[in-house]
Amino acid sequence: MATPFISPLESLAQDKKLKNWSGNLAFSTNKIFHPTSVEAVQKLVRKYDRFKALGTRHCFNRIADSKHNLISLTELNKVVSVDAKANTVTVEGGIKYGVLAPYLDEKGFALHNLASLPHISVAGSITTATHGSGVGNGNLATAVTALEMVTPNSEVVHLSKDKDGENFLAAVVGLGALGLITKVTLHVEPTYQVRQNVYVQLPLAQLKENFDKIVSAGYSVSLFTDWQTENINEVWIKRRDQGLDMNLPEEFFGAKAATKNLHPIVELSAVNCTEQMGVSGKWYERLPHFKMGFTPSSGVELQSEYFIPQRNAVDAIMAIQRLGKQIGPHLFISEVRTIAADNFWMSPCRNQASVAIHFTWKQEWEAVRKLLPLIEQELEPYKVRPHWGKLFTMSPQTLSSRYEKLEDFKKMIALYDPKGKMRNEFLNTNIFGT
Repeated sequence: MATPFISPLESLAQDKKLKNWSGNLAFSTNKIFHPTSVEAVQKLVRKYDRFKALGTRHCFNRIADSKHNLISLTELNKVVSVDAKANTVTVEGGIKYGVLAPYLDEKGFALHNLASLPHISVAGSITTATHGSGVGNGNLATAVTALEMVTPNSEVVHLSKDKDGENFLAAVVGLGALGLITKVTLHVEPTYQVRQNVYVQLPLAQLKENFDKIVSAGYSVSLFTDWQTENINEVWIKRRDQGLDMNLPEEFFGAKAATKNLHPIVELSAVNCTEQMGVSGKWYERLPHFKMGFTPSSGVELQSEYFIPQRNAVDAIMAIQRLGKQIGPHLFISEVRTIAADNFWMSPCRNQASVAIHFTWKQEWEAVRKLLPLIEQELEPYKVRPHWGKLFTMSPQTLSSRYEKLEDFKKMIALYDPKGKMRNEFLNTNIFGT
């Protein structure tokens, strides 16, 4: 598992294929634009008949691909304003959480959640429902109170949680289908400190009996496993520092407290992981798994992730455990996390408290491509939903059955993009089934 850092697109030689962060996907065009203002975005949208918005290129599938034109929002990366009275911050869509978080902390504010990898953009994260962890914590999109989009007809549209109801709920997790997100307003709260502790070798028997207690033991809890033994390899518990006695016991449901900082893959060095051993630190230095200053240029891996209702978590985990021998040779590590329910139309956590089972694969696509249908079949009884930005093989018909607002979402796309200027292979296949 690695932390992403996106090398500047300008550094790519023009005769080379533009690729995503992990290098598993070459974009269908190298024709990319970097507007520095909303007006410049509007000009590009008026000029071209086909295009897609491009963020930090951390998706593992073709959700952001175009055969025609790519409009990168990485230059729209500023903080616009902080409203202390309203407890909000307004930012340009291309800003990365790794930049925004320290800025907010200096102003005395914090976000409620962060993804495990901090070097991803705000716009790209919310539009794919990228999440973070915690039984009481919604995904990153749940912090959104308003957004600004440039629609495919070049109109600047403003939507807010308070005024725009269902239109807002359709647009926030918009899968890059409704427009280019140029500004986002996020709810913030007073800054806080977090302590992180890790336990090793949690017996699966304990997980089966006490799952809800285990994942509720902290503000954010992650379980790491390779599915090869009758134990969960590591349990990462992140707790808000209340200034009281924060010591944890040496044993946690049969797991032993780690005696040093650990990497999610125990064989790897923890030097680039966020501080553990109960040492208190700023929220943005503990909620991610990796330090914000750790910036490798790429990560040779593949990722898949599946969401199931929390009430089915134990059955789902045991179903994947039965595939351990088949999964093991092609896997780096899996992570199991919880995410609170939300009400965004296309969010995998819509109307359900969810558990996400994440797979960080070796870059062996042919083998992984054969494994994904087996995993999806095992999770089928639990009405599994995939992460929109990661690898899956579920049919459009199955996806349609998982999202009761899908038909309304297609109507919303037709309203905002009647000429199909932002349609691509991913949307045509997975949303429109064509």
